[in-house]
Amino acid sequence: MGHPDWYLALSVGALLGAALLAGQLARTLHLPSVTAYLLVGLVLGPHTPLLRLAEWVSERLGHSVSLDGWHIPVEHLEHLEPVGKFAIALVLFSVGCRFPLVHFRRIVRRLLPISLGELTATMILVTGGLWLLGAWQGLAELNWQTAALFGALALATAPATTVLVLKESRSEGPLTDYATGLVALNNLASIIAFELLFVLVHASRSADASIVAESLELARNLFAAGVLGAIAGLVVSFFSGIVPSTRWLVLLTAVIAPLMAVCELVHAPYLLTFLTMGVTVASTSDLADEVCEALDRLTGLLCVVFFVIHGAEMDLSKLWAAGAVGAAYIALRCAGKYFGVFLTADASRDGQPIRRWLGATLLSQAGAAIALSAIAVERDKALGEQLQHIILGTVVFFELAGPIMVRIAVLRAGEVPVSAAIFHTTSSPIEQLRGMAFRILQSCGVDPLKRTPADQLDVGRVTSRNVKPLLASAKFDQVLDHMEHSHDNTYPVVTEANVLIGVIRYPDVRDVVFEPTLKEIVTALDLSMPAKKVLKQNDSLSEAWRLLKDGRDDCIPVVATEQPHQYLGVVRRRSLLRLLSGKVSQ
Repeated sequence: MGHPDWYLALSVGALLGAALLAGQLARTLHLPSVTAYLLVGLVLGPHTPLLRLAEWVSERLGHSVSLDGWHIPVEHLEHLEPVGKFAIALVLFSVGCRFPLVHFRRIVRRLLPISLGELTATMILVTGGLWLLGAWQGLAELNWQTAALFGALALATAPATTVLVLKESRSEGPLTDYATGLVALNNLASIIAFELLFVLVHASRSADASIVAESLELARNLFAAGVLGAIAGLVVSFFSGIVPSTRWLVLLTAVIAPLMAVCELVHAPYLLTFLTMGVTVASTSDLADEVCEALDRLTGLLCVVFFVIHGAEMDLSKLWAAGAVGAAYIALRCAGKYFGVFLTADASRDGQPIRRWLGATLLSQAGAAIALSAIAVERDKALGEQLQHIILGTVVFFELAGPIMVRIAVLRAGEVPVSAAIFHTTSSPIEQLRGMAFRILQSCGVDPLKRTPADQLDVGRVTSRNVKPLLASAKFDQVLDHMEHSHDNTYPVVTEANVLIGVIRYPDVRDVVFEPTLKEIVTALDLSMPAKKVLKQNDSLSEAWRLLKDGRDDCIPVVATEQPHQYLGVVRRRSLLRLLSGKVSQ
């Protein structure tokens, strides 16, 4: 008997709520949110390690400790599967929109040598390494045919994982462009190589297989994918100029949903279909960027669902079960991706960061490799299950380590703005609770400040004196650490003698690129601007409000009256608003 509808709703709420909290924690720890979502799915899914922990505790305590009912049932994940597929379609469409044909032709001249080097190195290392391992260990099932298919699967890079981490990091630059382009090329190469090799392998294992027939079938499917994507892209381009922007989400849903169904019916690779659709829109419409922006919020929500589902489907036991073959596959694929780029990229032409870090952005592996291994099971059960066994085991490692490596790579390459490199909030949990309580009391007709007449207070009475300033000599990473632990957007800068010399404003530096090579050179003094708005401790609150109400600063430094520029603290906008609510004329 199935679970009632309310149980499914409870599962969805639990997954999204846990993912939200985990995402916040991941930002605090400087980890990609994608990693947090995957771990939430892993912990709450049907293969949760907590079940094995409960079994271990039961053995030690001598009585049963059950966690039945405390994980998401498999059937609930099946209900959410279409949402995950829809998210992948949107991500692939967004990837395609970044590469209009004009831009793609320009970048492909620089990207093609790197792509060929990386694909060749990965194919040779994985195929040759696994074949030698099979011969050494006497594994008859790990022959050259199976090793070659593993080599083709190793080419694929998870598009959703890689692109979402790049988007979350707000990275911009050659490494980001190269990584996005290689994700598209890698998956296309993996699909074609795997299909061609599978035709050859299947023909060598079965007398009934026809190489010509299966090759023609592959060509037909690839052609159908390209044509479907181009037609869908033309439809979106045409109607996006006619339909109001508020209805673009409806338009895209109306095109993408049936397109996914058609891809299933005609066996067209959906990856190529939606990439082609995005490229077509980017090449035929001036509104491609606006269409992608309209999709961002929906894509963000759907991708949370996708990664939580994906994490719930992962099974750590399969990673251990993959054994030596799985470990070899992981090591050989990582080496192929990294050294393939390192040996073919030209540091003088492409840049040293490309040579050093591009390979690290290509480690994630999931969607295409899993889908291809599932297709192999349908065509040849014994061979397909052997491939699927290793792919499903190693995907646990690649999907958890891959996002972290992408973030490290773009950070090291200096393509991430400060706002994405640190975790900065404008309010602490305690301040948020205090503000909510204040507004609730006001809504009930109670004035929390009725015993504190505003006209009898000066700045000195409401100055926050526990706000530490930045020393002018503070290094760039110390400035970032200060911003991350502060809930203000304005930071006073003082000398060793505590004399105010300027301020650093978060809005001015949040889009500055996080450049690791400058951490030891740039100081707080270099980033600061003269403090044009300063309060003295005996100034009136009306003067403080006059300075704050028209500016973008959320606090103003306060200096001593007797010793001008001697820093004392700050007056915060939010504190002043509560105090003067209804008592100061606007």
